Amino acid sequence: MKVGIIGYGSMGKMLLWKFSQSGRYPKDDLLVSNRTQEKLEEARGIAQICSKTEVAQEADIVFVCVRPVDMKTVLEEIAPALKQDALLVSLNGSIRFDMIAKVVDHKTAKVIPALTAEINRSQTIVCYNEKVKEADKAALKELLGIIGNVIEVPEDEVGMASELVSCMPGFIASIFDVICKAAQDHTAIPQEQIVRMVLNTMSATGDLMLQKGLSFEEVVSRVATKGGITEVGSAIIYDSFPPTAEEMFCKTLEKRKQTAEKAAEAFGV
Repeated sequence: MKVGIIGYGSMGKMLLWKFSQSGRYPKDDLLVSNRTQEKLEEARGIAQICSKTEVAQEADIVFVCVRPVDMKTVLEEIAPALKQDALLVSLNGSIRFDMIAKVVDHKTAKVIPALTAEINRSQTIVCYNEKVKEADKAALKELLGIIGNVIEVPEDEVGMASELVSCMPGFIASIFDVICKAAQDHTAIPQEQIVRMVLNTMSATGDLMLQKGLSFEEVVSRVATKGGITEVGSAIIYDSFPPTAEEMFCKTLEKRKQTAEKAAEAFGV
């Protein structure tokens, strides 16, 4: 199976190198194209450097990793060359299948990886249009398994699913950045050590919950003894944080809606 990547930005670059480093795909089975050819020099040893049309002609799975504003133009360029049985994969959640179909009516998937793909622990969101067959889904799932877990959702749930996995590293980092900075005001422990302590505890807590099947409430109850210190701190978080979380999702989903509207304009919808 040949895998093609159009667009060598941060996501296209990450996917190409992860696929190569897995050892499953030799250079002849990886194809990459980019508007600025100079950027591809570093990839010459692991992939075939091609034009967009050549990627479309040869690849069995074609990842289109370009900006929303460039998506329509790229699709128009590759549409006549796209192999009949190839799976077209968009890495933009804001561009709907019906918009893509106006340019190229083909079996198509949308894929939203997370930053944690860099350590092969992405929770990657995937959805498919009605033309995609089970064999296509299996092939894509196996390929994306290189960078982590694959979670299939309906197209209308891609937005919220993306908030929960693709955006979440940023949300989590923001929350714990605030906690670590607040802690600094009450201790002589160096900030770097505070951060390490919190990160290692956060990582271990997540692994504990997943391995033991614990809920958030169960973890709180096991740590927060009646009348104890943790109970006081947890109560403040449950009291004060819900409005912030609600506002966060309201604003991020509204921004996602605006982005989708701009994408629709670019496609003339």
